[in-house]
Amino acid sequence: MLITSGRRGRRLALAAAALTAASLLAGCGSSEGGGGASEGSAEDLDAALEKGGTITYWTWTPSAEAQVAAFEDQYPNVDVKLVNAGTGNDHYTKLQNAIKAGTGGPDVAQVEYQALPQFALPGNLVDLRQYGFDEYADDYTASTWASVHAGDGLFGLPQDSGPMALFYNQQVFDKHGLEVPATWDEYVDAAEKLKAADPSACITNDSGDAGFTTSMIWQAGGTPFQTDGDQVTIDLQDEGAQRWTGVWNKLVEGELACNIPGWTEEWFKALGDGTIATIPLGAWAPGVFEQSVPDGAGKWRVAPMPTYDGEPATAENGGSTQSVLKQSKNPALAAAFVRWLNHEEGVEPFLASGGFPATVADLEDPAFVDKKSEYFGGQQVNQVLTDAANNVVEGWQYLPYQLYANSIYGDTVGKSYQTHSDLNDGLVSWQDALVEYGNQQGFSVD
Repeated sequence: MLITSGRRGRRLALAAAALTAASLLAGCGSSEGGGGASEGSAEDLDAALEKGGTITYWTWTPSAEAQVAAFEDQYPNVDVKLVNAGTGNDHYTKLQNAIKAGTGGPDVAQVEYQALPQFALPGNLVDLRQYGFDEYADDYTASTWASVHAGDGLFGLPQDSGPMALFYNQQVFDKHGLEVPATWDEYVDAAEKLKAADPSACITNDSGDAGFTTSMIWQAGGTPFQTDGDQVTIDLQDEGAQRWTGVWNKLVEGELACNIPGWTEEWFKALGDGTIATIPLGAWAPGVFEQSVPDGAGKWRVAPMPTYDGEPATAENGGSTQSVLKQSKNPALAAAFVRWLNHEEGVEPFLASGGFPATVADLEDPAFVDKKSEYFGGQQVNQVLTDAANNVVEGWQYLPYQLYANSIYGDTVGKSYQTHSDLNDGLVSWQDALVEYGNQQGFSVD
């Protein structure tokens, strides 16, 4: 299993997301892109900070405690109630339940980019353009800035990003005389050479994961999901999807990829002992390796993602923002907190916790870019990762019911992984189910 999204291990559990989707999408078909709260202005934020008050913040991020402490030191009139409501589906189910009840939710909630449209389009989040947040566009990478929009609205400021790179075990490559692949054809060649030399090893691991699939289709230039109001187009057989399956089928059908459940003890062990030779992951991955794969220290390196035509291209794999709920009784104060978290002093403690930034200034800071990693053999890995951030393919959109889509992936595309058969068959089944579901929810889906 490869990564779904987010920074650490929270991307495991969207299995019951159908409940979230069904409740959140009620009435979504008539939405024009989500709603703002009562009219406000940028000046309202400073006034709200001076006046003070109490807000509640739901998040799973490791940096949250340090961020809240620093914020309260700077603004002693504000009390932030920090709540970890869980990760993945636990978090979203509780959030959905509070939205449905109309009470009990936070003022500010952490929301992954992939989940944002599902909460924003029904009108459950505050459109932050009213507070002047649309003026910050140039301060963030293009891909993350696009990810905090839904319809015509802006529903957060990017906190982190996950531009993909190829993490590879240099020790395994040296042992078997493998070259770091620059193209996906070279990647398949390396997979075959490795399997012939060591049948117990795999070029990569993929047990079937929705987030990885969408990221890989994105990297291949696919745009399978397009939404315009209540009009949704789904084409999981577009050129990008075909380009990806043309490569990945060789790994799945040829059993050249391991099929180890991700984020398990077995998976971490396989990363440490050389069983898994490479893994395409988001830029948050170095922290995972350092914390959870100690036996891989000094062995692993980072390279740009292989491409299809030799031109640099990658995709986002993870990342999240903070959004203000419409039910907040103090949306201006909540929005001011979001501004501080991701546009002001709050960025520093986030980066100190190992987060990978979405802010252009930090991605261009030599202290960040040129930092050497002892774990990765002294490599300046951020040089590769920041370069990737500048090469994310444009035009990607998630479905307005992406959480539901992810929840049924295992019953569709997942079957292709289980039987080592054509991924296109699974993608067609996934598409058929998503078209049917979307129409049931009030969208017009082609």
